[in-house]
Amino acid sequence: MTPLRRIWEARVYPHLLDRVCGTHAIAVERRRCIARAVGHVLEVGIGSGLNVSLFDPSLVTAVTGVDPSAPLLARAAERPSAVPLELREAVAEKLPFDSGRFDTVIFTYSLCSVDDPAKALLEARRVMRPGAKLLFIEHGRSPDPVVFRWQRRLTPVWKSIAGNCHLDRDMPREIAAAGLTIEELGGYQDHHRAGRLSVAYVGVARR
Repeated sequence: MTPLRRIWEARVYPHLLDRVCGTHAIAVERRRCIARAVGHVLEVGIGSGLNVSLFDPSLVTAVTGVDPSAPLLARAAERPSAVPLELREAVAEKLPFDSGRFDTVIFTYSLCSVDDPAKALLEARRVMRPGAKLLFIEHGRSPDPVVFRWQRRLTPVWKSIAGNCHLDRDMPREIAAAGLTIEELGGYQDHHRAGRLSVAYVGVARR
């Protein structure tokens, strides 16, 4: 990693991520998602911890968050939490946990950025107990062929400045291919309209 890239990842990108992913409209979607978490929760790509304060201690016994970015985890550690919180530096494709450990696994705007979403989802399935829930808020491939072509063209540039974020991943296909059953799938609520190149995927899958 070049010195400029290290500065960007450590000092600029964490602030940019908080601004983009911390808007009021997205915060509403986060609260809607996190309200459904139960038991021992794993958040994959916890980032700077924007979800940490949203967990209900009457439903959630503990939260474990993983992220490959030490600067983002440092920001997450500073946020108040009503439930026991453990933070681990790890990649989604190789989770350092025993199989069948978690009752809920959460991805919010992180499957778009992992190096290998197929491996990340297989790892998520491995650490979920039978019947556990996968909660997700993601953006990805547009069903409109014209928009999808633009997503494909822009992704190489976009991912270089936005923490490896891909505009063009087919999220429902990736989730189903990992052997998870999608029970609910929709988009953003009426209060929020995604941009032309950002198609929302919000839902619940089950192991």
